[in-house]
Amino acid sequence: MNASAVSPVAVDELKSIAKRMRAHIVRMVYAAQSGHPGGSLSAVELGVALFWNHLRCDPARPDWPERDRFILSKGHATPFYYSLLAERGYFSTDLLSSFRTLGGVLQGHPSMGSAPGIEMSGGSLGQGLSFAIGQAVAGRMDSRDYRCWVLMGDGELNEGQVWEAAMAVPHFGLGEQIVALVDRNGLQNDGFADKIMRTHPVEMWRGFGWKVIECDGHDMAAIDQALSEAERSDARPRCVVAHTVKGKGVSFMENNPGFHGKAPTAEQLEQALREIEAGL
Repeated sequence: MNASAVSPVAVDELKSIAKRMRAHIVRMVYAAQSGHPGGSLSAVELGVALFWNHLRCDPARPDWPERDRFILSKGHATPFYYSLLAERGYFSTDLLSSFRTLGGVLQGHPSMGSAPGIEMSGGSLGQGLSFAIGQAVAGRMDSRDYRCWVLMGDGELNEGQVWEAAMAVPHFGLGEQIVALVDRNGLQNDGFADKIMRTHPVEMWRGFGWKVIECDGHDMAAIDQALSEAERSDARPRCVVAHTVKGKGVSFMENNPGFHGKAPTAEQLEQALREIEAGL
């Protein structure tokens, strides 16, 4: 499979994009006084490395039939998703200021057809991998070689549907067409994930017949290497488990369950922007 039709971008440039995305995220959530900053900030490096160095796409042709599909299973992380699409050129960054506004196209959960680049309508957790199976089977029937990259949160691994889909991918021989990505930040809506329902994601994915590739989810070079390994053919489907920090880049949001779905105050916004710019 020719999984990528992009020219690699240097790590320093990827880091600059990530810094801009973090600023977008906190501004969007502050302006709307609503949204999910924690799990958006944790996924930034993973999304940037994927969209610039691995995802086969053409922002000028978002419906290009041969494109890879990026499926955001953790659908509440739209500040991450929209800022990623805007920075990649699917639409203007000016549109980000309309996040969660009445009648706006950038709502709190992604909706297919509302903005370019959105591949799945999300909201209820645990459905992205199943959706990818349908996309992959359709690609096989149409003789297309695109790949589906599915980003999940570790909290949604509590959902049984994820593991039904995890069984189905190797059973139907879809390992070359689907890559699972887990944003392992250790928190979910109600608190720390392992206290709510421990899932042991590395062991569980392996037990379901997947090759697991672990990486530091904030080390851009390590993520790039992990995604490259995930693209290489193997008898097993691949799952990248990225170990991340919820709220990464903003000190008072890091590892703080309170900022799963909470907007900063005006003073907190200023502090967040200073810390993001300084790279703390």
